[in-house]
Amino acid sequence: MESDMSNVSRTGKEEINNATSQTTFGKSVESQAQIQDAQASPDAGGEMLNIYRLEPIAAPDDLRWDNSPGHGTVVVAARTAGDARIVAAARELDFMEVDAAPAEDVTTVNASAFRDDKLYTVIEIERHRGDVTRGVLDGAIAVDTIRPVQSD
Repeated sequence: MESDMSNVSRTGKEEINNATSQTTFGKSVESQAQIQDAQASPDAGGEMLNIYRLEPIAAPDDLRWDNSPGHGTVVVAARTAGDARIVAAARELDFMEVDAAPAEDVTTVNASAFRDDKLYTVIEIERHRGDVTRGVLDGAIAVDTIRPVQSD
């Protein structure tokens, strides 16, 4: 009898199960971009980016706006349409920066209106620009989307 603490069992004649899968994480364009961003210096330019306009598409009285306040139209330089949503959402205040609790995750970035395709659409307006830096180019993104749980 073996004394390991694994919950993996072997029955029958199949190969030994070592509780690993062939799934690989971090291979998407967005994941690779985040890894590169973490390793790059702030002045590392020369990357070919696209320009995207994020526009609100939900009606002003749509109940989704109650959970994720809108910011109007925003223009960003990003790698992909999905990255454009990430770039815009990153400009919002995160709960970790104030005395507030997250809704569903360890960060409130995932609750951003920019990440909701029912609230915002992403429109590519230019391609292959090497003269811009990844980030918000135009539009105001408010930082008061998070309400503190305690008043100062």
